[in-house]
Amino acid sequence: MRTVNSLKELRTILRAYRQQGKTIALVPTMGNLHEGHISLVRKASEASDIVVTSIFVNPMQFGANEDLDSYPRTLTEDQNKLAAAGNTLVFAPGVEELYPEGLANQTKVVVPEVSEGHCGASRPGHFEGVATVVTMLFNMVQPDIAVFGEKDFQQLAVIRKLAKDLMIPVEVVGAPTVREDDGLAKSSRNGYLSEQERAIAPLVFRTLRHTADQLIQGRADFSTLEQEARDALSEAGLRPDYFNIVNSQTLKPASATDKELTLLVAAFLGTTRLIDNLSIRR
Repeated sequence: MRTVNSLKELRTILRAYRQQGKTIALVPTMGNLHEGHISLVRKASEASDIVVTSIFVNPMQFGANEDLDSYPRTLTEDQNKLAAAGNTLVFAPGVEELYPEGLANQTKVVVPEVSEGHCGASRPGHFEGVATVVTMLFNMVQPDIAVFGEKDFQQLAVIRKLAKDLMIPVEVVGAPTVREDDGLAKSSRNGYLSEQERAIAPLVFRTLRHTADQLIQGRADFSTLEQEARDALSEAGLRPDYFNIVNSQTLKPASATDKELTLLVAAFLGTTRLIDNLSIRR
């Protein structure tokens, strides 16, 4: 496995692979890798000859009061995990490589509608930063497929739309959320949780499952179910950001006739913001 930091070197290596007729997959990450990320690499490896994993803590997708400076940077450990998983190439550029003129002068990609609401409402500018850097990575790597985790459900929807709307010839693949034994979705931010908070955190997924069961049993009073879920989280010591029942395709509030529903949740536990989701068919 090789690690490169410059676009020039990346393109030189990938050009040689393409000349050999190799198919290329991309797994974009911000590093601090866990089993969830590694599952994406394995899925990419099954579908392609060459797997490129990018590691870049993207400043454009962090808000003014978010954890950019404290976000864990663990490149050596990440490289070891990726090598063991069969990754081919790591692309780990610096900020100046991707944004040589600074963020203020960078062309930005805005994905309408699906970026709005949920995390888009709570984190203004976040999905603009995600869409911009992913578009750049698509253009730099020019992969045949790109693999993203379904844990970031809204992000996956944003990326699928931008690839479709901008006619980027990449197949965007979603991979199932990887969970701890108690149901907590694996996340780099779980490391911020105290021991006491870690014991509470699985309630997020339990609340999703309980609400999903209610829907499957025929309840359609969505606003009441959402409020019940928020109350359950609050009573356990979390601070709900949102709990929304939406149409799985549009991410708009669910209607009584929708068959495919997704439950989206974000909640703070201490200073840590946890997100999760669960999709069902009625």
